[in-house]
Amino acid sequence: MASLVSSPFTLPNSKIVNLSSVSQKHYLLHSFLPKNLNKTNTHSSHKFKCAAIGNGLFTQTSPEVRRIVPENLKNLSTVKIVYVVLEAQYQSSLTAAVQTLNSNGQHASFQLVGYLVEELRDETTYKAFCKDLEDANIFIGSLIFVEELALKVKAAVEKERERLDAVLVFPSMPEVMRLNKLGSFSMSQLGQSKSPFFQLFKKKNKSSAGFADSMLKLVRTLPKVLKYLPSDKAQDARLYILSLQFWLGGSPDNLVNFLKMISGSYVPALKGKKIEYSEPVLYLDTGIWHPLAPCMYDDVKEYLNWYATRRDANEQLKSSNAPVIGLVLARSHIVTGDESHYVAVIMELEARGAKVIPIFSGGLDFSGPVERFFIDPITKKPMVNSVVSLTGFALVGGPARQDHPRAIEALMKLDVPYIVALPLVFQTTEEWLNSTLGLHPIQVALQVALPELDGGMEPIVFSGRDPRTGKSHALHRRVEQLCTRAIKWGELKKKTKADKKLAITVFSFPPDKGNVGTAAYLNVFSSIYSVLKDLKSDGYNVEGLPESSEALIEEIIHDKEAQFNSPNLNVVYKMGVREYQKLTPYATALEENWGKPPGNLNSDGENLLVYGKQYGNIFIGVQPTFGYEGDPMRLLFSKSASPHHGFAAYYSFVEKIFKADAVLHFGTHGSLEFMPGKQVGMSDACFPDSLIGNIPNIYYYAANNPSEATIAKRRSYANTISYLTPPAENAGLYKGLKQLGELISSYQSLKDTGRGPQIVSSIISTAKQCNLDKDVDLPEEGDEISAKERDLVVGKVYSKIMEIESRLLPCGLHVIGEPPSAMEAVATLVNIAALDRPEEGISALPSILAQTVGREIEDIYRGSDKGILRDVELLRQITEASRGAITSFVERTTNSKGQVVDVSNKLTSILGFGVNEPWVQYLSNTKFYNADREKLRVLFQFLGDCLKLVVADNELGSLKQALEGKYVEPGPGGDPIRNPKVLPTGKNIHALDPQAIPTAAALQSAKVVVDRLLERQKIDNGGKYPETVALVLWGTDNIKTYGESLAQVMWMIGVRPVADSLGRVNRVEVVSLEELGRPRVDVVVNCSGVFRDLFINQMNLLDRAVKMVAELDEPEEQNYVRKHALEQAKELGVEVREAASRIYSNASGSYSSNVNLAIENSSWNDEKQLQDMYLSRKSFAFDSDAPGVGMTEKRKIFEMALSTADATFQNLDSSEISLTDVSHYFDSDPTNLVQNLRKDGKKPSAYIADTTTANAQVRTLSETVRLDARTKLLNPKWYEGMLSSGYEGVREIEKRLTNTVGWSATSGQVDNWVYEEANTTFIQDEQMLNRLMSTNPNSFRKLLQTFLEANGRGYWETSEENIERLRQLYSEVEDKIEGVDR
Repeated sequence: MASLVSSPFTLPNSKIVNLSSVSQKHYLLHSFLPKNLNKTNTHSSHKFKCAAIGNGLFTQTSPEVRRIVPENLKNLSTVKIVYVVLEAQYQSSLTAAVQTLNSNGQHASFQLVGYLVEELRDETTYKAFCKDLEDANIFIGSLIFVEELALKVKAAVEKERERLDAVLVFPSMPEVMRLNKLGSFSMSQLGQSKSPFFQLFKKKNKSSAGFADSMLKLVRTLPKVLKYLPSDKAQDARLYILSLQFWLGGSPDNLVNFLKMISGSYVPALKGKKIEYSEPVLYLDTGIWHPLAPCMYDDVKEYLNWYATRRDANEQLKSSNAPVIGLVLARSHIVTGDESHYVAVIMELEARGAKVIPIFSGGLDFSGPVERFFIDPITKKPMVNSVVSLTGFALVGGPARQDHPRAIEALMKLDVPYIVALPLVFQTTEEWLNSTLGLHPIQVALQVALPELDGGMEPIVFSGRDPRTGKSHALHRRVEQLCTRAIKWGELKKKTKADKKLAITVFSFPPDKGNVGTAAYLNVFSSIYSVLKDLKSDGYNVEGLPESSEALIEEIIHDKEAQFNSPNLNVVYKMGVREYQKLTPYATALEENWGKPPGNLNSDGENLLVYGKQYGNIFIGVQPTFGYEGDPMRLLFSKSASPHHGFAAYYSFVEKIFKADAVLHFGTHGSLEFMPGKQVGMSDACFPDSLIGNIPNIYYYAANNPSEATIAKRRSYANTISYLTPPAENAGLYKGLKQLGELISSYQSLKDTGRGPQIVSSIISTAKQCNLDKDVDLPEEGDEISAKERDLVVGKVYSKIMEIESRLLPCGLHVIGEPPSAMEAVATLVNIAALDRPEEGISALPSILAQTVGREIEDIYRGSDKGILRDVELLRQITEASRGAITSFVERTTNSKGQVVDVSNKLTSILGFGVNEPWVQYLSNTKFYNADREKLRVLFQFLGDCLKLVVADNELGSLKQALEGKYVEPGPGGDPIRNPKVLPTGKNIHALDPQAIPTAAALQSAKVVVDRLLERQKIDNGGKYPETVALVLWGTDNIKTYGESLAQVMWMIGVRPVADSLGRVNRVEVVSLEELGRPRVDVVVNCSGVFRDLFINQMNLLDRAVKMVAELDEPEEQNYVRKHALEQAKELGVEVREAASRIYSNASGSYSSNVNLAIENSSWNDEKQLQDMYLSRKSFAFDSDAPGVGMTEKRKIFEMALSTADATFQNLDSSEISLTDVSHYFDSDPTNLVQNLRKDGKKPSAYIADTTTANAQVRTLSETVRLDARTKLLNPKWYEGMLSSGYEGVREIEKRLTNTVGWSATSGQVDNWVYEEANTTFIQDEQMLNRLMSTNPNSFRKLLQTFLEANGRGYWETSEENIERLRQLYSEVEDKIEGVDR
């Protein structure tokens, strides 16, 4: 074996010297703030100039650097070779091979030209490629997995295939593999042929990794077998397999022999020459490689023996205490000699005292080698402390089909942190540096999103690419950071618990006194208290922990007076300016925005102040805020400001003075990850990267927010651990609404007696008192109406109150480590049961029950929406029966304390006895007694699995695993009702493969919503279709729904997504006007900053789609996209494609329109100012014709497009978040803005699609705001649930009112009674008033301020007494707070 593996891999010393000399060339390796230049400029707009050079694409290298045209002095025959590859590592090897052949000058003169597959996006380059093929002899392609480019390659090569002497395609998409041709050997039947050769190719085609591995085995053995088969076909097949061996062996020598073999066998002019070639030099398929080792090893013990005898290694490296880092390398880089970036990482780790075990594999499946080389075969324990993959690809499957479960299984066995670093693949170093987007979108999809599904973290770019030679080179500052972080994660495994230091970071949004410890759905201080108690009992040093979570709040924020400009927050450290500048190398870069330190934020004028409190080895600190929330001028800037000095000082303190081993960001979400910098693939000059420095970052994130969690993973290198949102309950009915319910049930029993009309008039007057007359057309009281009309009026009111009653609410706030009890989980299960899951063969409970009485559930939904009384009643009975059946099932699995115990065994016993099934028993007493038993059994089996997941508790467990340097199992984030796989929480949250959406199911749902939206708008708009709809795309919504809102945009303009053979969506096709049955509706799409970061591929797709539709030759009255684009092109004097820019977002590295910050901090003068913020921050367009340029400001086109909007539109997709729960929704609402931009000054209709239940609805914005107010802010069940959380609960109530004012400001769609009722509920009720005031006086003061502001800005008209009372209370609270201060 030794002779086979022995390969000349000793690295001459000179090479290492070269490395260090390279590292001194700053121009090559940039990557840090230059020491001698004027540094303030780092973040100014000059960055944008570089990006727009060249063809506007990401990849701007030219294939000409890969062209060799020799002087043919001996008049030899010419052989021209054209190749297309994914990455450039073959460039230097192939170039060297051809230069060797030409210098020998024996048989032929070889011409060579190569293309990187990404370069083919550029039309000029593609034409050059087609031209090169016209006189080529041999075509070679490898790893072509991007569909649109694969189709371009296929089209070009197909034209020339007959004429070409040889076509060789190595693992790629089937469409390209079918081009293979060597003599009589071809793959044109790939995937359908019966021949045994193809059966081998097909064998494991489920997973491309398995396919690649079986292919490698085949490559080893087949040539020997085929050698003895006489037919030409067998010999041609043999040469194909040998070619693959030569190619995978990639060294210049192997490639020389490969070219000799192919040209000698297939180029007609050389066939008679009998060109001699050597057999391939074979390297190990998998093994261990070290640049200083004498050979490759396939046994880890042998490798470690060599390591222990190294003369160049110091004692520290050989010590048994040295951290051990496992590296995963791509074999192709090693064999082609393009490995200097790997060498740099190995040398850096060793220089920092870490041992290294670098493994490689030639296939696409690294799970086997990981288990074989990193796990001790005897003890089954890991031999490494952390693992860094330098390939950038998913562990199993590389760029092709991935097998994530297989990868996770291997990584769970290994159980150490798993980092996936990135080599630049499609960009040169300079292209990446100049790009505001950072990484190429295709690389983000293949090398960031897919490894995240394996649980990979920290996508740090560690190597660049030389534009001339195509070779990789290390980016030394990035390599240093990668290695330090890998060692830090590894050290968590080695350090004792008692010595470990943890910095828990809490947030304060907006920076008001009552807001320390804000996080979505989370009772932060109770959770921290629960975590600290647990860590203490586990052996961590948590000295001086107070007796209760209330006492903890007191100690950190002193009397809850969390005001930043007063010293009432506990100051844990004062940092002098000189110390700050010494500890914070990037401090000067902040001066452009904030002046010289210390500035006036988090400072006492002399020092920078760090707020928080230390308990033993645990520090609880308050993250400073953005700092510009209260400054209307700064909020207008289109690009966000850098962090301020106080912000930077906080992280310098945590890393360099407190010396944290890890930081735990507590809850969704802070502002570190939203600081300016590249979108993905940070450089040293990006602020999130500078701030987090070298500290391992663990982040508790709400399970239903995978999109922002992903931003935290990619921009601040977080290991995100999910926590549950509070258990949902039905909103129920209260006060007048409850009375209405009682009146309706008496009407149903008495309607045929003489009392019917009398009860109806009571229903009408009560409905008016409850302000339902805005939602339901009610006759005047005293009008004579027929019995049929009476039924309809009652039916409509009934339908409305049932909608309110069954609305899901998260009640209270979640505490980490406290899973819901089984009965709390009932409402969640009822909603899980309400969805059909055809792919799993599960029918929804409502549809099973509806079928029992001979109806379809969809018809009942439609009838109920129309207010048909008997359908409303039937739907209520179905809902009640669903709740009853599920409650009876859950009761059977719980103990006396209401905890779920041993679901599996109880389920088995329940499912074992047909007669006793609790749901069957329950239904036997209802009209649904003969429901389909088999369907119910399948459903309840599934619900049993869901119940186990809902009540499982792994949030604390996963935190402890992360702190001990173990692997945290990854899992999807999203809505547990749509996707129960989100549970149990405590997983490392990931999003999804961005190229997988929208799915076919998402398109189906989208059609329903779009059709309902357009119908609704026609009714409200005198029978006319809207010409333009302005809408918003959110990151999380599209992850939860697999792209429903994305598909809505496509369906509006009349295109449909087309998936490739790997199931990825990179194309759209036009739907004909006949099939569409209506005009194409124009769109203005505002993508959230998070959507932009996660789904840049989809923005590209949408922009291509809109431009394609604008160029269709169709009548303008049938194609509003074209109509408007032509008008705008004419007015602005630009091309139609330019005028058809419709896909907008923020500038790269900026998020939100800042309207939310202005409203939360009352820092705005009038609505015009809010609209200017929206326009200045949201008018950056994505251009698919120049994707590499990133986001470009196109304000004029944006305004013109918005001015044609007849309707604005947003989606609500899950019950936990509605319009007034978060500020994002109104922050992105352009309703009043559109009215100002429209020439006729008409207000657009505003709609909200609600797909939170199986019965999707399109409501107006004002209907939705009313529904929200009734079910949350004004609902005793909701506000009592919140108040049970104490301090945090008061803040939640105040937040809902502030967000309601936000809707008044952006849309004017909030009714006066909402404010009036809120005032009655919270201010006029003395008892309530006192509770609020004593529990959190600061948030109560903000509540009073918001009421006064709503009145002052003209959104709420009320009596003078009410306003007087509010003013009086305001000064009382002020006094109380001031009094507390004295």
